Amino acid sequence: MERRDFLKMAGIALAGTAAGSLIKPINVHAKKRIRWRMASSFPKAVDVIYGGGKTICDLVREMTDGMFDIRIYAAGELVPGLKVFDAVQEGAIQAGHTTLYYYIGKHPAFAFGTAVPFGLIYRQQEAWLHQGNGNKLINSLASDFNLITFPAGNTGAQMGGWYRKPIRSLKDLKGLRMRIPGLGGKVMARLGVSVQVLAGGDIYPALERGALDATEWVGPYDDEKLGFYKVAKYYYYPGWWEPAPSIHLVVNKKAWENLPKEYQEVLRAAARIANVKMMAQYDVKNPPALKRLLEKGVKLERFPDDVIKAAKKEAFDLYEEIASKDATYRKIFEDWKKFKKETSSWLGLNEFAMETITFKGV
Repeated sequence: MERRDFLKMAGIALAGTAAGSLIKPINVHAKKRIRWRMASSFPKAVDVIYGGGKTICDLVREMTDGMFDIRIYAAGELVPGLKVFDAVQEGAIQAGHTTLYYYIGKHPAFAFGTAVPFGLIYRQQEAWLHQGNGNKLINSLASDFNLITFPAGNTGAQMGGWYRKPIRSLKDLKGLRMRIPGLGGKVMARLGVSVQVLAGGDIYPALERGALDATEWVGPYDDEKLGFYKVAKYYYYPGWWEPAPSIHLVVNKKAWENLPKEYQEVLRAAARIANVKMMAQYDVKNPPALKRLLEKGVKLERFPDDVIKAAKKEAFDLYEEIASKDATYRKIFEDWKKFKKETSSWLGLNEFAMETITFKGV
């Protein structure tokens, strides 16, 4: 098998395994020693998301017999968690592990690279990015910022966050101070929420001292580790703003172009493995974490119907408003919308029926 074919297959062959136990160094033709730095937007405490970046670094090192060595730094070690994009764009570092919706201030269409409210579920997100036009469109936009991006993780459907007080109706959102990024934050703002965007490591202190009334993060496993249950007892679902958020490897375009082709293929394969591995880890770790949280007195609540209904209307009104003002956004949005409609007709039929039987027993 050709090296290029092997590397493309690696993400499938090694997904969900202890990759380090199976990968052997490949005989890279370009004997060029390269050292990179990667900044993460995540603290080490959230080991699955942070671990996605570490997985990439470890695999690249192993597959090149140490010739291509990337060192990862947690949020705040090199740059603040929300400045990873800037550092890579400027060439201060070669790579970052982050979520693109942190940077909708640079362009709102970056949100589609991660997740948007009432958007694609995990299978749709993966299909759009890898088999549809998603990656191509996101990278066309990223190129304007001197970047190339690769999906490198996904959490699956997230939870709706932690609240000091219960949310019984839409009116309870008015004036709420909440940490929530991306277009989800824009929608919450339209519902009367005072929105803040903080990196993962900064959330708990803000919640603890009362600067926040609520926060969203990921799901039971990460949320337990960050200790939100200690200061906010109401845990809501579903996280309608993040049905399947992707985490991305972002690479400085010049640094990428200077890589030998073999190293480019290694990096692609490593990102793909990390992408699949993360979802499997969360599916294993979230169920027992939720059980532990409930045993600690956490109150599990579903968002009221009027909140979900109002949020969905505001979300799609927002998408159309932005599309009417920005041609690049409109191009990505229209492709995304078409893909969502077509795949939802199929998944909403067969997959939904199967899940209803499996999870509800009917």
